[in-house]
Amino acid sequence: MTVPSPTTSPEQGAKLPEDRRHMIRRRWLTAIIIVLLVGIPAGYLMISAGQSRDSGRDKERESSATGLVDNWPSLMKRRIYEIPIPPGASDVAYYETSNWKTSRLYVRFTTSAGRLDAFLNDVGSSRSRLTPDEVAVSHRDAEIVGWDFPADHVWSSTTVTRAKPRPTADITVDLTDPAAPTVYVVSSTTP
Repeated sequence: MTVPSPTTSPEQGAKLPEDRRHMIRRRWLTAIIIVLLVGIPAGYLMISAGQSRDSGRDKERESSATGLVDNWPSLMKRRIYEIPIPPGASDVAYYETSNWKTSRLYVRFTTSAGRLDAFLNDVGSSRSRLTPDEVAVSHRDAEIVGWDFPADHVWSSTTVTRAKPRPTADITVDLTDPAAPTVYVVSSTTP
């Protein structure tokens, strides 16, 4: 007995390899899409975690500081405490303390005579409001950051009081070198 052989037309024979190629292409496309859908968010999470860890380390280093840090305070800190350090200032250092009652930012910088006037104007004061031979920074605040105000220097100071919750700033200026005054600011705010 003879078994009839299945008849295949040339068209059907051509479709089988094409279907196979289409299936392989679809599988590759699916694999690529899965890799992208998983890989991109995973990569983003790894980068984000690394940045967050680095930021946390910076904040930890900053919060563990026990005195002035020779650097500019962040722009955010300068805005919160309303201390507009003039551009081009040198010898900039800061220290921040915070507790449940009061937050303080201690800042020291050296600037030019003209930029001192601009700084005083920006904080709501002026050179004419500086009281000669006076130090506005309290002894307690000076001890916290190790500031010394020797009697043989030319000191002038003022206190800028603002409506709460805005900060109050005690400003003392060393005018021993009038062309390069050094400014000491303690800006305090209560939450």
